Amino acid sequence: MDKTVSESMIEQIYQIRPEYLNGAGRLFGGKLMEWIDELAGFVAIRHSQHNVITASVDNLKFIRGAYLGDLVVLIGRITFVGRTSMEVRVDTYIESMDGIRKPINRAYLTLVAIDEEGKPVEASGLIVQSESEKAEWEAGIKRREMRKQRRTEGF
Repeated sequence: MDKTVSESMIEQIYQIRPEYLNGAGRLFGGKLMEWIDELAGFVAIRHSQHNVITASVDNLKFIRGAYLGDLVVLIGRITFVGRTSMEVRVDTYIESMDGIRKPINRAYLTLVAIDEEGKPVEASGLIVQSESEKAEWEAGIKRREMRKQRRTEGF
């Protein structure tokens, strides 16, 4: 059954604790990557109603750091769906005490819906409604073509 972007969107909040910091006193990039991958998986599971595996991370752009005590907000949404694959955009923000959010990261991941034996299965279609969702869909087509080209070139 086809779904809208909002039906599978997820927002998750973390607070930066000492065990999440690197030697420079900032959020360890690997911890943020773990949170992004986990959230993208939940979005894709919610969308496809199947287990999923992460196939690729296309873009992981660190904009600014996060520090002890900061609230980190991750928002994941489906942007494009192929036959078995789904592209998930995860935006990460620092939220101040007054609710103002500043972006610190944006990532695009590709996940594949799988059955009980780990074989790819058809994912639910995506109903795009707004102009921004249509723009993301079109950009998702371009990113998919770039991924295909990178694979043929050995990247």
